[in-house]
Formats: sequence, structure tokens, C-alpha cells
Amino acid sequence: MTATVSYAPTLEDRPSSPLLRMSLAPSGSAPVLLDGAWWPRSRDLGAELPSLTAVLDSLWGRITRVTVNPAHWPTVPRKVPVAGHVVKVGSFMAQQDPHQMLLLSYRVGRWDLLVIPPQTNPVAAAWLLAAASDPLRTSTASELMAEAARLGTATETDRAVEAVWDSEGGHEAGGPSSTPRIPAVVAPVIGIPAVAIATPHPAKEV
Repeated sequence: MTATVSYAPTLEDRPSSPLLRMSLAPSGSAPVLLDGAWWPRSRDLGAELPSLTAVLDSLWGRITRVTVNPAHWPTVPRKVPVAGHVVKVGSFMAQQDPHQMLLLSYRVGRWDLLVIPPQTNPVAAAWLLAAASDPLRTSTASELMAEAARLGTATETDRAVEAVWDSEGGHEAGGPSSTPRIPAVVAPVIGIPAVAIATPHPAKEV
């Protein structure tokens, strides 16, 4: 079961900055394609990365390098100053999943996070945070995004059908109501500054 705790990155730039939105796979789980998910608030990698490393440095060891697919990052800086050190940033268009971030900790290992688009609605984001940190799943980052999109489409269709049913007096007549397709998940309460963090499992070998 994923543990949920509140955590405020101890950065000196903006004491009032919002807390991190992230989930990690539980300790002791078998090697998986994804080690968790991160839901940044913008596509500004230089601005978002310091708060991420502020948490991960203490959990995984100092993050020294990250790689991303530039498809969803307007600007990919080569280096990003973070608390106490500099993180080198690489970009790979063809070789890396567009929704994935790879993180390296020198002499420790590597981890892979699903990057949830900042504009994602809270229900879908909560599902993605939980799904990406589920050690029983074997989906890639893009496969999880596609699954969330299908679930969201199904839910919108259900709502439309339910609206028609209501307009025809269906609920008043005791007829069946639709059930949302996106299941309930263990994830942060969206809208409340909190971060879901499970004790991280050992890093993958580089």
C-alpha cells in the first residue's frame, strides 16, 4: 500500500512555494518500468526541477543528471542549479518516451518517472499518480497516459448518457445510473498541498 505524507521542500527561493505532487513505488517491489509519477505545475523545466530534486536527493541520493524527451518541454536547459549542486539535463527525441523522465544518481542507480502534464484534470492526475506507483503494473508512461485518456472519454460518455437519462426522468423512475469509469485510488487529495511519497525501492542498475 502506498504511504501518503505531507512534505515541504526546504528551498530558499520561495518559502511559500507550493508543495510537490509526486508518488513513488513502495519499498521492496520488483523492478518496474516506472518508479512513480510527478505532476509538475508548468512546463518550465528549469523552474520545476529544483523542487523535485529537493525531495529525491534525500530519498535516492544526489540526483546528478536527468533526461527528457523535448516533445513536451518547450525549453530544455543543459544545466539546472538546484539546492547545493547542479543537475545536468539531456534530451532524446527518438529514444525516450515523451511522458517519461529518467533520473540518475551518481554511483547509486537510475529511476524513471511518469511526467503528468500540468493541465491534467485532478481526477485523471490522481489515477495516474496511483497507477504509475503500482508495482503490479507493467505499462510504459505513454501507455498509462493513453489508458487515462480512454477512461476519461468513457467517463464523459457515461455523464452524457446520464444527463439524457435524467432529462427523461430516468432517476426519478428508479432507473440505473452510470458509474464513473476512472476508479478510486490511493493518491494525494488534489487541491490540498500534499505529496504522496512511498519509501522508494532500490534503484535500477544503470
